[in-house]
Amino acid sequence: MDTIRILAVDDHPLLREGIAALIAGQADMQLCAEASTGEEAIQRFRELRPDITLLDIQMPGMDGIEALATIRNEFSGARVIVLTTYGGDALAQRALNAGAHAYVLKGSVRKELLDTIRAVHLGHRHVTAGVASALAAHRGDESLSPREIEVLKLVAAGNSNHEIGMRLSVSRETAKAHIKHIMAKLSANDRTHAVTLALARGILSSVGE
Repeated sequence: MDTIRILAVDDHPLLREGIAALIAGQADMQLCAEASTGEEAIQRFRELRPDITLLDIQMPGMDGIEALATIRNEFSGARVIVLTTYGGDALAQRALNAGAHAYVLKGSVRKELLDTIRAVHLGHRHVTAGVASALAAHRGDESLSPREIEVLKLVAAGNSNHEIGMRLSVSRETAKAHIKHIMAKLSANDRTHAVTLALARGILSSVGE
């Protein structure tokens, strides 16, 4: 039986300890290394070429999606499972577009992780059921443009239309038009609802960003 060599990347030591304990009880798996940042993940991957990389998204410095894209760009055969607390479809889609083979919520680790590792090692893909449903529900939705996301971040930070216009060097009316388009794309009732939906879907990762 081939041993599946695993790299675990997360900035929380307790989560890495939990993963290590899960893997330690499996005859067909070995935790070959750990990392706590995106930069460290890339370095460890280059050194060890693990069979499977377990990768968090939200980490200080380089985030998991950027690290994932870098690893997959250098090593097209890399098999990466994203582990995250964020179930939003937009964030999941970003991870899958960057080359993730699976997307698993941290709350489902004990139930899903080991089977997912084995499945991905065999070349299969997996997305946690709730996230898969969210992806299906929003398939075909028009995405926000980079400028619209920039505007939405300013809305989330509490800026008025006038303040957004000043920050982006556009008129108040242009800022207002952007917000109208954002609300339409997100099917939001108002500005606050748009921010709430964007956070839930992972379009924004935090109100203060």
